Amino acid sequence: MGRKPNLVEQGCFLNLWSEHCAYRSSASLLKTLPTEGGDVILGPGDDAGVVRLTDSLYLAVGMESHNHPSYVDPYNGAATGVGGIVRDILSMGARPIALMNPLYFGSLSVEKNRYLLEHVVSGIAGYGNCIGVPVVGGEVVFHGGYTGNPLVNVVCIGLVAKERLVTATAQRAGDRIILLGSSTGRDGLGGASFASRDLTSDSESERGSVQIGDPYTEKLLIEAVLEAVHMGLVEACRDLGAAGLAGATCEMAAKGDLGMVLDLDRVHLRAEGLTAFEILIAESQERMVLEVKPDNVENLLMIAEKYDLNASVIGELTTDTNYTIFHKGVIVAAIPVHLLSGGAPISESPSKPTPRVTATIPPEPKNLKEAIQRVLASPNIASKSWVYSQYDHEVQLRTVLKPGTDSAVLRITDELGIALSSGCNPLHIEHDPYIGTYGSMVENTVNITTTGATPLCAVNCLNFGNPEKKENYYQLKEATRGLGDAARKLGIPIIGGNVSLYNDSREHNTSIPPTPSIAIIGKLKKIDNIPTNTIQQSNETIILIGETKPELGASEYYHTLNTKAGSAPTVPADIDTRLAIIRKLIQTDTVATAHDISNGGLATALSELITPTHGAEITLIN
Repeated sequence: MGRKPNLVEQGCFLNLWSEHCAYRSSASLLKTLPTEGGDVILGPGDDAGVVRLTDSLYLAVGMESHNHPSYVDPYNGAATGVGGIVRDILSMGARPIALMNPLYFGSLSVEKNRYLLEHVVSGIAGYGNCIGVPVVGGEVVFHGGYTGNPLVNVVCIGLVAKERLVTATAQRAGDRIILLGSSTGRDGLGGASFASRDLTSDSESERGSVQIGDPYTEKLLIEAVLEAVHMGLVEACRDLGAAGLAGATCEMAAKGDLGMVLDLDRVHLRAEGLTAFEILIAESQERMVLEVKPDNVENLLMIAEKYDLNASVIGELTTDTNYTIFHKGVIVAAIPVHLLSGGAPISESPSKPTPRVTATIPPEPKNLKEAIQRVLASPNIASKSWVYSQYDHEVQLRTVLKPGTDSAVLRITDELGIALSSGCNPLHIEHDPYIGTYGSMVENTVNITTTGATPLCAVNCLNFGNPEKKENYYQLKEATRGLGDAARKLGIPIIGGNVSLYNDSREHNTSIPPTPSIAIIGKLKKIDNIPTNTIQQSNETIILIGETKPELGASEYYHTLNTKAGSAPTVPADIDTRLAIIRKLIQTDTVATAHDISNGGLATALSELITPTHGAEITLIN
């Protein structure tokens, strides 16, 4: 810049150069992940990744976190997490058709954790149900390390016709920038920088950093944007998420190698006296910024009026690469666009492995029945129907397999479907970040394989502690390495995701277990004969595929005994071949029931297979 930034400019840098926006500690690691594939239309770097379903139909996929806000205000934090990821999908011109929500909480023995669980689930249900997007899957995990720092991750997918795909890349100078949706207030101020530091005992006083959602406005926004896209009015589109107006507009211009001039006096405000900094950085929800050709502005404004949404022309794209902001007739910020977006210094912290705990292997239980009951009673294994029964998982009438199964399945056409699975195994990953993450990638792939689906793509949310701590950065590096190696082995491109760091609680002196949550999407060429997850008739043969090894380390059983002894499970070298064989068997209609073996092992899998009318008799052979 050649000068010291003024206060408004400093505020822009504080947020857009934050860990949350700039991925300063993880950018170099993310570049090692495989992102290309035969059906990949758009990989990482936009609001969502996009893959091909058919020659004329694309699928947009995104995954985000809303961790810190959900601790401070669990209902609104979770609700606006849903709203944000839905708008990410919407910004691609896609109609959102499904959500998944991997959730991670501290022990249920702590009253605050029970409160967080109740209100996070209520927030997800309240928002998702109102906007008419079904929550079809996810997971709920309990671990003492999440006390003081719960994780709320959310996945969204949407459908877009090939010719209507929109990106965040600005197209041409002279086009107008329109702000559409809710008015701008002080809610969510500094949300990006808030998400880039540890939680403390004072964090609950930062409720101003938590956005307040309005699902009814979101529903109107969805329909308005899709109508504008259908009419060919939208050249580029961005959701206003982290860093608010500054983040969305600056990144749009930078992607198109253009500049932008904004007039903040044209922004609809819901409060008096907002400063230029507050208008730029506020993360008020249900807002989108659109690039529109001058001749199409009036038509866009008419659509906004039809849906009773605020809309105003707040700026235009320029041939230079400067980001210039006017407020009250005066230039309050003038920053090179590529310096503000993409110019943050990248760091790589020192790392070292966490010392391995040596513990004595517990003796085999004297009473196997009691041991199995102990595992089945664990909150991590017990039914999560209390959670997913609060979600409307059948709205839009696409849901074929509902929550509670290995994988959700959605109908796309009469024959074509998609399978979805999300989550990870924090116990395994805490034990060994590389092996555990590799295994979590495989587990999600196995889940969709039980439906006969062929993997199409993956997204992820890398949730870790403070990267300035050597042990935490080591976990991040090793987990990313495991994620990449597993994706390459399985032939699954990673087309997007999110990184959430500084998930430490100074109040409780805890750092979360490493939690690289993963979502995998698979494609089904037919959906009329998908295997069930439960036994449907008597006299069927149960076949166990794979070897059972003495790998009880980081198991749910050992977790109930509070021991860190043993070795965590490793993945067979020929896992890709095995899954291909299983997939082929299912696709030829020779399998009636298929179920993944994961948390809780064979005992848990069998207990989930049986029904009140059909049990199972098995023989254990050494």
